[in-house]
Amino acid sequence: MNTLAAHFPDQIPYRERRAKTGLRFLLAAITSLFFLFSVALLIRSQYHDWEPLTAPWNPLSNPATLWINTFFLALSSASMQWARTAARRGKPDPAWQAMLLAGLFTLLFIAGQLWLWRQLITLGFYASANPANGFFYMLTGMHALHMAGGLVAWLRTARKRKPATANQFTTGIDLCATYWHYLLGIWLVLFVLLASSPETFAAIASFCGF
Repeated sequence: MNTLAAHFPDQIPYRERRAKTGLRFLLAAITSLFFLFSVALLIRSQYHDWEPLTAPWNPLSNPATLWINTFFLALSSASMQWARTAARRGKPDPAWQAMLLAGLFTLLFIAGQLWLWRQLITLGFYASANPANGFFYMLTGMHALHMAGGLVAWLRTARKRKPATANQFTTGIDLCATYWHYLLGIWLVLFVLLASSPETFAAIASFCGF
């Protein structure tokens, strides 16, 4: 038990509860944000000028890059879970190593998204050229931005790998793991919306009543 916990035994649980409550509010806000934009995407897709990037003649008809990026994000989430398990078992070194892997895979995911953006822009698929393009850049960009924000918390947590801050290190990993898993779930929903064939996308919109 560190010095803070020895002198103020109720402070650590209180801080953990406060941090977890704050994370729940953050995730609720993120959910609302992406839900509203997804609804707007489905509604906007019903207009005649909508041309999905997954149409047979467009570059995402074969979304291989998105699959690769999704794989990197899944690996980062799995690594974060490994870090959480190791930290809860009192194994800071394996937790630290898993944290580093999670950060590396997250950076690869973001880099992959940026590379895909560059490829699309090089091919002339600008955000202003087609509403579907604009929604693609907006949704993938917002998600990448939230992942980048998670890396800030990841860095702050990684710096607490000391005996005096062991409790904070474990709590930080636990919060990061929850955040990573949640954003993986958000991305999988976005992936279905953005990488589906035009026929599948139309079926989704019809099912939702749009």
